[in-house]
Amino acid sequence: MRKRNPQGGRSPNANLKRLNLAVVALGANLGKAADNIMRAMAALQEFSDSPILRSSLWRSQPVDCPPGSPMFVNAVVGFLPRSDETPESLLAKLKDLEKAFGRESKKIMNEPRPLDLDLIAFGNESRSTKALTLPHPRAHKRRFVLQPLSEIAPQFILPGQRKTVAQLLAQSKGRDYAASECKL
Repeated sequence: MRKRNPQGGRSPNANLKRLNLAVVALGANLGKAADNIMRAMAALQEFSDSPILRSSLWRSQPVDCPPGSPMFVNAVVGFLPRSDETPESLLAKLKDLEKAFGRESKKIMNEPRPLDLDLIAFGNESRSTKALTLPHPRAHKRRFVLQPLSEIAPQFILPGQRKTVAQLLAQSKGRDYAASECKL
């Protein structure tokens, strides 16, 4: 199902489940979606002093989106945030990056967008505020997050979960929200 890995063949790190890994899910379904995802991945490198882990690009059906919404291109990146970074400061940077790609304030829930960046996890941090919920409350159920995340960190355990990403993905087989190859 995978087309290519922009990470350059770097092998996943089995010890990532113990690190302060920030996980960001990327999605786009307006404009040049695949290009937007690739450019956003490059921009996310600026948030880490070490190389980021990048998944392949995946195409997925829109989930809970308005009728007629275009297909999404999805990916996931993982990186070690800088020592002074907090989940809140990273979220602010992600929102600024979305705006730089032309994202506007929501008019309709889950409307098409040129770039969507979701902070899935920030180490073992937990939050439940109006602005931020960590870990992302639905990431462990979303194949379009689990599939690309399994490429870069199959042994990562999302905070609050007992199973690895690979195990959660295996459980999701046959559910809705299937991901398929992205034609670039």
